[in-house]
Amino acid sequence: MGNYNYTEDMKKRLRRLEGQVRGVLRLMDEEKNCKEVVSQLSAVRNAADKAIAQIVAENLHHCILEEQQAGGDPGKMVQEAIELLVKSR
Repeated sequence: MGNYNYTEDMKKRLRRLEGQVRGVLRLMDEEKNCKEVVSQLSAVRNAADKAIAQIVAENLHHCILEEQQAGGDPGKMVQEAIELLVKSR
């Protein structure tokens, strides 16, 4: 196991997400209305969904090859990837 591909682009996405979360906390500290807070939280959720999809997609090929080399069922890896994406929502 290992050798997962976590690119700089993925890390940049997460750093932006981290900044968005800090922005939501700032809105709360400033006692902004709930519509504004929820709107920004929704943007955070969408950004997190995109990050999850990118990580799963870019590492799926690696996981399938790893599973094949271990004599396993690559179809199982695809199913697990789909389940990860569905659970993340």
